[in-house]
Amino acid sequence: MDKKEHTILVFGRIASTLSVLMYVSYIPQIMNNLAGNKGNPIQPMVAMINCIFWVIYASMQKKKDVPIIIANVPGVILGAITFVTAII
Repeated sequence: MDKKEHTILVFGRIASTLSVLMYVSYIPQIMNNLAGNKGNPIQPMVAMINCIFWVIYASMQKKKDVPIIIANVPGVILGAITFVTAII
């Protein structure tokens, strides 16, 4: 692996980690929603839809783009939970 490929790999891993952390940050909002302090459901719904499209896109590639899938699956799950807990 040359230096450029290594750099791309490192950036991909960092970006995937940051994406997962971004969606994990929904957990406090989920807790607030469940405690009766409802948040706005629009942002997590849009994030969830965005992540669904990224997962589908990455899955449809000739060579599946696993970092994109890993980075977006938590967004699908936690976005959905945040959305549902904000509306019920």
